[in-house]
Amino acid sequence: MPKHEIEPIFDSNSRILVLGSFPSVKSREEGFFYGHPQNRFWRVLAAVFETEQPVTIKDKKRLLLSNRIAVWDVIHSCDITGSSDTSIRNVVANDLSTILDVAHIEKIFVNGKKAEELYKKYIYPNTKITAICLPSTSPANASWSFNKLCEAWSCIRSE
Repeated sequence: MPKHEIEPIFDSNSRILVLGSFPSVKSREEGFFYGHPQNRFWRVLAAVFETEQPVTIKDKKRLLLSNRIAVWDVIHSCDITGSSDTSIRNVVANDLSTILDVAHIEKIFVNGKKAEELYKKYIYPNTKITAICLPSTSPANASWSFNKLCEAWSCIRSE
């Protein structure tokens, strides 16, 4: 059963929390979120915040923290085949108090329908904070063009 070994990215200034479901095989290998080169997460964030697409982990962290964004996943550990969200079984959820006790999170967003489903089942009963579902940046969500994703994700810009 793979465990989530990537530490959440946040600080006391974080106001927005973005949650995925569970890191892909590629992300687990890289040791950082959205590590698959086809995942559009970093490209979308760079476009939304009108900056260069980050390449290094250090640059990715800087992009998140400078825009008051925290990132983690709903799942701490689960049974999963490869990177397939549809194969997820035996879920143990992450404890969001790690972030919520430090940062003044104003909104929680989930990256895709599976993250939303898992959030509602495992996290919402404890936090009672409604999460807003954004279209998945995964390459599996090919029906969403890059421009449509950017438009949908632009709501994460804190005012």
